[in-house]
Amino acid sequence: MEKFINISSTGVPLPAENVDTDQIIPARFLKATTKTGFGENLFRDWRYDSNGDPNPDFILNSADKDSKILVAGKNFGCGSSREHAAWALHDYGFRVVVSSFFADIFKNNALNTNVLPVQVTDDFLTDIFRAIEKNKETVIHVNLKEQVIEIPELGRKEFFSIPLHKKTCLMEGYDDIDFLLSMKKEIEFYEKTSQYLRLLNESNERSLKLRSDVSSSVVDND
Repeated sequence: MEKFINISSTGVPLPAENVDTDQIIPARFLKATTKTGFGENLFRDWRYDSNGDPNPDFILNSADKDSKILVAGKNFGCGSSREHAAWALHDYGFRVVVSSFFADIFKNNALNTNVLPVQVTDDFLTDIFRAIEKNKETVIHVNLKEQVIEIPELGRKEFFSIPLHKKTCLMEGYDDIDFLLSMKKEIEFYEKTSQYLRLLNESNERSLKLRSDVSSSVVDND
């Protein structure tokens, strides 16, 4: 996977709450098994009308096409566990989704797809929406190493959390298998240490049993 370090980008505002995975990518577009080709159907039923023409009122049809940050309302990614929702966001070009709450399964799917879910407070999210409404060129900085999201225009920043394992994977461009392979020396050391400790315990157990047998023999002879 591509390494994720820092991203500075304008944000695409989608203030709707409780956006579920069927709205992100409708079920009828889940036929492919690869992770590519889903971006064109991202938010399909909001983005296009029944004739397949772009809906001029939907933000993706007027937003900066190069924006890598989606700013979403609370409880983004609820509903089904389909991974395709994260695949569609990544395939479209988003690398960060900001919200004040994410569904757990979506959050994990996003991290596995190299899309960083940044959870902020309700107040901070409101400030981002207001800043973009006032100036659509508002730049948002996301620093994964420092785990900080910042809006320089407002002088506002917040720290966000991410599991250390997933942070390492994103920064190094690892999937879960790559991460395990990167731990090969530590795993080998653990195995050798465990084997040594097992042999030591077995030796101690034999010594204790021998002492017990000898003690019993002395008592019987008495």
